[in-house]
Amino acid sequence: MSTTIPPSQVGDPAATAQAAAAAEPDTGEEGSVEEAGSGRGHFLLFRAMPAWMVSGLVHFVTILVLAVLTIEPQVANSIVQMTAPPSEAVEEVQELQEEKIEINVDETLISEQRSDVVQQLTAEVVRTTDTPMVAMDVDVAPIQVELSDFGEETAPKNDLLKSIGSFTGSGVDGRGMAMRGQMVTEFGGTSESEAAVAAALKWLASHQNQDGSWNFDHRTGPCQGRCTHPGSLIDCRTGATAMALLPFLGAGQTHHEGKYKKNVEAGLYFLSSQMKVTNRRGLQCGDLAQGGGNMYSHGLAAITLCEAYAMTQDKRLMADAQMSLNHIMYAQDPIGGGWRYSPRQAGDTSVVGWQLMALKSGHMAYLKVHKETIHGTEIFLDSVQADGGAKYGYTGPGQGPATSAVGLLCRMYLGWKQDHPGLKRGVEALANAGPATDKGPKSPNMYYNYYATQVMRHQAGEPGSETYPAWEKWNNELRDWLIAKQDKKGHQEGSWEMKGDHGSEKGGRLYCTSMATMILEVYYRHMPIYGKAAAEEEFPL
Repeated sequence: MSTTIPPSQVGDPAATAQAAAAAEPDTGEEGSVEEAGSGRGHFLLFRAMPAWMVSGLVHFVTILVLAVLTIEPQVANSIVQMTAPPSEAVEEVQELQEEKIEINVDETLISEQRSDVVQQLTAEVVRTTDTPMVAMDVDVAPIQVELSDFGEETAPKNDLLKSIGSFTGSGVDGRGMAMRGQMVTEFGGTSESEAAVAAALKWLASHQNQDGSWNFDHRTGPCQGRCTHPGSLIDCRTGATAMALLPFLGAGQTHHEGKYKKNVEAGLYFLSSQMKVTNRRGLQCGDLAQGGGNMYSHGLAAITLCEAYAMTQDKRLMADAQMSLNHIMYAQDPIGGGWRYSPRQAGDTSVVGWQLMALKSGHMAYLKVHKETIHGTEIFLDSVQADGGAKYGYTGPGQGPATSAVGLLCRMYLGWKQDHPGLKRGVEALANAGPATDKGPKSPNMYYNYYATQVMRHQAGEPGSETYPAWEKWNNELRDWLIAKQDKKGHQEGSWEMKGDHGSEKGGRLYCTSMATMILEVYYRHMPIYGKAAAEEEFPL
């Protein structure tokens, strides 16, 4: 019989010794006095037996003795293990506890039930903002390829591993403290832009709800109405939480390290707790859409989970990140290859952009994405492009500024080379139009600015290249405008309010703050696609 040490007494030598002693077999002697006459009766019975029966009985007893002798070493060994020194017993218990924390992806993907461990951790985070982090001794290097066949089959490798001048690393390595400062200086950031990012993260952290979520109507949390310009989209907390978390991840803040690790941890487990798991066409899918956010909110949440997993390799996130990608693959329009508000609906460029970014983020984490999904995305982009791929419409061929920026960034991640004629003309058109600020006749459009800034940054390459001056001009104008527009006092300090911006109507101050912060993180948020030593192997199609 084994004795279990209560969790509260793990590490207590006295308790461990007591448990080990209780596990010792009882060696006390039982009463040996038999009833009167019992020995005589046994003797008479023995004399009455025929010889063959006596022989059989002797053989049976011999076999029984041999069996006992064979088993005895195992029993002795068991006793030795139970009476091991307290330190060894504690280490064994701790090892078993650590194994319970890990999630086996294969089991999770075939199960209809959410992980008990994740549910327990989520409940703990919701109950208190001081929940201790579970230590995971891992670094941010890419995990081994055998966890997925996606890394070798799909998505552009040139975003995964490259050297940019003296910078070498995976797609999110620029966010680390060792490289971030250098990349800010090298690619156009300033101490003022970094101070703006720091102030924005502080504002976002102070507007997190008690359950770890954020709301586009920021007044529902600790703000209590002290900040103006709330969003009207109040029933989409997964989308709002994802938009709040992405700037933290962009600045290198994770649930493992950084000043805001508790905020990030609470937000990630809120997303995990909201996932609706279903089996769709043989895929275990995790749906994160909520309210008016639909596939927009799911795409944003999927990016968040995949980036957090890519940055930390925390196995607790792996299953949810993969299931969020599975839902994107299921929800793709099987005919046109796009995505829109509801699963399998004919697509639009805006929703497609977020889903492809989620697939790209999954690629950086070596999660699985089907080739057919990537093929379908190209089919959709072909159906909405104009001018040989330089411009893109919403649901058909067109030339909208925002949709063109989305389409061009998607083409970059799908393998178009820097000198592709359509890409070059598209970037030139963006450069001529400039950022959408409130200067002159233009009105702010943070959605356009967010996508177009990434296009301009990637196309710029490195300082000294012929394409770099266009980036410098774009960056100087937008960077300085954002720094000047950021609120500098009161409870709104660190946030942005963009009057006239279409997206800010529904997303409010939270949306504007998230987009502005990610734009100011563009120097290091993703490694540049086109660099001197970028991998030559392209997206196999």
